[in-house]
Amino acid sequence: MPDGPSIEDKIAAEYGALSAKLRAAADYVAANPVDVATRSLRAISASSGLAPATFSRLARALGFASYEDMRELSRNAVGRRYVSFSERVRRLQAEAGAGGEPFLTRQASACAANIEAMARLIDPDRLEAAVDRLHAARHVVLFGALGSTGIVEYMGYMGNYFAPNWRLAGRMGASIASAMADLGAEDALIVLTKPPFARRAILAAEMGRERGAYLVVITDTHACPALKWADQGFILPSDSPHFFSSYAASLVLAETIIGMMAARAGPEAKARIEDVEARSHRLDELWDG
Repeated sequence: MPDGPSIEDKIAAEYGALSAKLRAAADYVAANPVDVATRSLRAISASSGLAPATFSRLARALGFASYEDMRELSRNAVGRRYVSFSERVRRLQAEAGAGGEPFLTRQASACAANIEAMARLIDPDRLEAAVDRLHAARHVVLFGALGSTGIVEYMGYMGNYFAPNWRLAGRMGASIASAMADLGAEDALIVLTKPPFARRAILAAEMGRERGAYLVVITDTHACPALKWADQGFILPSDSPHFFSSYAASLVLAETIIGMMAARAGPEAKARIEDVEARSHRLDELWDG
């Protein structure tokens, strides 16, 4: 059963308003959930170099009654800290030289753990609410850059099968600005971005908020700048022995959202999918051998 919003969700909601010192404490809490959950406040203070009172103030700023309440929620947190790709590949090469488990085993285990954690941490009510808004939107625009591009394109491909109002911003060199200009309060924007954040993704989220669109941000860290504009943010685990962070949980969430929307679409979705399939056969796009 999902445990509700994680400590990262709580931090993300208030991160932009925190002082520099409270941000430092929040970063430490997000990156060290096991330590926060199991060690004393005095030990956490010594490890972080921050006063115990700073963590108590952080707890209150995040809406907790006490540090102990925040500490309890930390047990469910999935902490992660951005490490450069070059450092990740160095670690990967060092681990390969040291022997041990095959890389396939380590990568598959990490991805499976990410998916399990995502299913446990996402509040189903929040997900239902987001899907309801996406379903009701006049247009749904999707944007992802750098490594997130492929996942967003796949999501758009699935969405277009049953809904004619889904489109990608900036696809094949098209203007992102034109997609943003068409957004309004009746529309929705989905942005997928992870460290190192694409500048265009953050600006697209900001522009979506300016246009009044319903904004969904999918990322893997509470420190994502786009979260401060999001109506709904999903912070997904992305741990991996790879030099690239894993998109496994992002892919599962994308497929889940599309499946939930197709179920809401009713007979119209079935009719559109049948029409798309018929036209694909007529255009000889599919292998019939």
